[in-house]
Amino acid sequence: MSPPASAPALTISELAARSGVAPSALRYYESLGLLGAVRTAGNQRRYARAALRRVAVVRAARAMGVPLAEVVAAFAALPAGREPTAADWARMSRRWHDELGHRIAVLARLRDDLGSCIGCGCLSLQRCRLLNPGDRAADLGDGPRYLLWPAAPRRRGPRAGSG
Repeated sequence: MSPPASAPALTISELAARSGVAPSALRYYESLGLLGAVRTAGNQRRYARAALRRVAVVRAARAMGVPLAEVVAAFAALPAGREPTAADWARMSRRWHDELGHRIAVLARLRDDLGSCIGCGCLSLQRCRLLNPGDRAADLGDGPRYLLWPAAPRRRGPRAGSG
């Protein structure tokens, strides 16, 4: 993670400009162990050019909605001091594939179902006769169950015992 003595190193400003990530975010990534830097005699950070690849992997993972804690864990699994390769990225992205599919399903349900509910004007999933007759969603737990659970029951009749 540290630049070799013979390789030209990037300043934090150069890394920020080349990667499109703010210096404050780079410092945060460094505090999490996602990036490593050496310090000059004047205590300035210097990053190996390979840090660009690390930042690219972090940005791609974040674009998929992967929490930074999972990115940290994935980087921690790499051999010490080695930068991620294309094979490493393939392995990481396979791990995140199912979670991304779940997020896509949730967003598709939000796009397809929530708009019609708000469109009816009641603005209440508790009393909604179309998507939640008899408040059957309460049986599924707290929070927006139909949005969080892609396989949630939809548009069935009222629960037994409810009017």
